Amino acid sequence: MKNFIYTLLLLAMPFITTAQETKTTEYSKALGDSAYSHARYDDAIRIYETVIANEGGSVELYYNLGNAFYRSNMIGKAILNYERALRIDPTDKDTKANLEHANFMTKDEIAEQYELFLTAWFKSVVNAMGITAWAVVAIISFILLLSGLLLFFFNRKAGIRKTALAIALISFFVAIFANIAAAHIYNYMNDDSEAIVMKEEAYLKSTPDNSGTELIKIHEGRKVRIIDDTMREWKEVELEEGTVGWLPATAIERI
Repeated sequence: MKNFIYTLLLLAMPFITTAQETKTTEYSKALGDSAYSHARYDDAIRIYETVIANEGGSVELYYNLGNAFYRSNMIGKAILNYERALRIDPTDKDTKANLEHANFMTKDEIAEQYELFLTAWFKSVVNAMGITAWAVVAIISFILLLSGLLLFFFNRKAGIRKTALAIALISFFVAIFANIAAAHIYNYMNDDSEAIVMKEEAYLKSTPDNSGTELIKIHEGRKVRIIDDTMREWKEVELEEGTVGWLPATAIERI
């Protein structure tokens, strides 16, 4: 009897494997895109989340998932996924535009934060390219630096030596900036200290307990920075304008 059961199981294995493969392939980005295009946003959300859980996230998946949440009027989730897309590619213009529009739909009025000219300029230049492009610039600049130095030290013609030195100096500074830019983007991509408020409304508390003084009421979609992650049920956070307080861990989701 046991041998008969084992035989049946062995015969059934190909069908079980095929069924599992079918189940996996039926959750694909293309299927999610199809559901989204037919306005079946709940189905699209479920499919995109399954693909991300099984295969990992990408700019396209997070972007499309954010769009599906936005169409479902789930602004907090939409902002969360747009932010996750930008963690992968901070230069993606479509994601930036949709995130800006989604932030406009939140209830909180966030005062515009002014930056020093040099800070704003640095961010705009750094975000003009991705981390791979900056790494390529750094490598090319380093090669030009070495080439310039070789020409400077081993060529006797004054004009060539002067040009070679200029190329070497420019390449040196470009290489340094490219490395700084790549490091800046890398740190941004791997920063897990920021989170999005998921509850329709939440109160920033003065202490990590429900009896704490309510400092300010914030709403779904607000971005916060976690500055104290040592407690399990409460997180100390900071708002854009500098207000600091405590929120329940269940009220936020990390980017």
